[in-house]
Amino acid sequence: MSDPVTRFLGDTPGRTIVKLAVVSLIVGIIMSALNFTPIEVWYAARDFATWLYDLGYEAFGRIGIYFLYGAMVVVPVFIVMRLLKFGR
Repeated sequence: MSDPVTRFLGDTPGRTIVKLAVVSLIVGIIMSALNFTPIEVWYAARDFATWLYDLGYEAFGRIGIYFLYGAMVVVPVFIVMRLLKFGR
């Protein structure tokens, strides 16, 4: 039986560290190419939350529209994927 740390991480600690290092390097290269820093990500999230708060109740309508737009794409793709998997 595997130990709790391995179960939590989904793999051995060493392999998890290597995977995280590789993904961190790739994300760092992409962010550098886009001239984007991690602090800008936090500022963008903060500004988005502030914008959402400033909108008040109008935000609920916009979020609902975004949800519907996303669902119009995601739900049919999900159904098609399930149907294709069902045939196997």
